[in-house]
Amino acid sequence: MTSQPRTAQPPTQDREPLQPNGQRYDYVALALASNDELEHVMRCSVSPDPARLVGWEFRGWNTFDLTQVLGIRKFKKGFYQEDPVADPAHGINGYNVQTVLNGLGEDWFDKIKEGNSIKHGWYDCGPVDLSATDNKYPNGLLINYDCDKNPTFDPSRKLRDYIVQPYADNDDLLLGKAYIALVGPLRLFISYFVLERYNESTL
Repeated sequence: MTSQPRTAQPPTQDREPLQPNGQRYDYVALALASNDELEHVMRCSVSPDPARLVGWEFRGWNTFDLTQVLGIRKFKKGFYQEDPVADPAHGINGYNVQTVLNGLGEDWFDKIKEGNSIKHGWYDCGPVDLSATDNKYPNGLLINYDCDKNPTFDPSRKLRDYIVQPYADNDDLLLGKAYIALVGPLRLFISYFVLERYNESTL
């Protein structure tokens, strides 16, 4: 009999993550938080429900300052389901959207090409498999860019992200952590990122 991959279940929160001032984090507070604060939030959050992600794009903000220089600090992530009859709990699909690089307090504007937003960095998204190499945050979902929709030699195929939901009663706000897959099991941390539900998917 073939053994089934072991997937993680969302943990029960004994205490929700709070800012040093005792208030809940919102989008801006997470975007401006220290790495130590963000790591704490990553570890005590719950797993998002994939079904609640499908059909939406989330505005995104990378916390690492170098991403501003690279022109990728602001972005959007979209979620959809290639197989409409599949159970989203087993995995969904997604993409990134290029946006205008303006300030944190300004709106997110898609970059447009031939009348459409520019989608790239496609990925698969699903529960973390505890028996797999990428299992750092079993309380979250894994975003794996090593999928066939990206060109064979596209550098984005090396990306591995985890996303968590800080508050069980708010599925509009998510926190993520991005890595680059190096040789074998080695992973290089890049940046935390914040996501918030923004508009319906254009797919």
